[in-house]
Amino acid sequence: MFLLESKGGAIGCMLISLLLLGTWPAILTLLERRGRLPQHTYLDYTVTNLLAAFIIAFTFGEIGSTRPNFLSQRSKDTWPSVLFAMFAGLVLSLGNLATQYAWAFVGLSVTEVITSSMTVVIGTTLNYFLDDKINKAEILLPGVGCFLIAICLGSAVHASNAADNKTKLDSLSKDPKNEAGLMSTSASRELYTTNMYGRTGLESGIATIEKAKFGTADFLIELENKRSIKV
Repeated sequence: MFLLESKGGAIGCMLISLLLLGTWPAILTLLERRGRLPQHTYLDYTVTNLLAAFIIAFTFGEIGSTRPNFLSQRSKDTWPSVLFAMFAGLVLSLGNLATQYAWAFVGLSVTEVITSSMTVVIGTTLNYFLDDKINKAEILLPGVGCFLIAICLGSAVHASNAADNKTKLDSLSKDPKNEAGLMSTSASRELYTTNMYGRTGLESGIATIEKAKFGTADFLIELENKRSIKV
């Protein structure tokens, strides 16, 4: 089994893990906003996660001089640990699937802040008591308190964003220039030019697409029309 025994290698792995942990939620959110159902996305994620686990087990779990290796551990009676790990994986999968729906309703930034902070607070508290209080509470408590503050700030950001979006959509529906209200508003307007023969850009294949600006009411409607989960 290959094990890192240097602090430099451990810090490097931590930095890589932080980069990857901050990247995959953004990719999954982008897929949902483009119309892919979270169930399908998570099915791909689960299959890939399983394949990665097998590859890592039979590569890093078999190389190196550290014992025991992956296959040698299979001959031992480790079923209690295996069942516990399977239950933990089930809970993790349900949490990740619920998180994808939370991204659609409250956004990526708010969801990740709240869920990550709750994970740290609950996990740190449970581990503190499970480890028979061997860690120093005066060091852990300030860190846990910072994450609690992050949860409160994340909730405040969500409330502010929701109120801002409601104001934008209400102002659009009350706009006298928009006779049909929200249903007739097109988030991406196509402006067709006319050539020298009097044909429109649609006929001649010439077109200019004006995309809605980020954060505007038109952008919110366009996003809602494309995404797989209707909020």
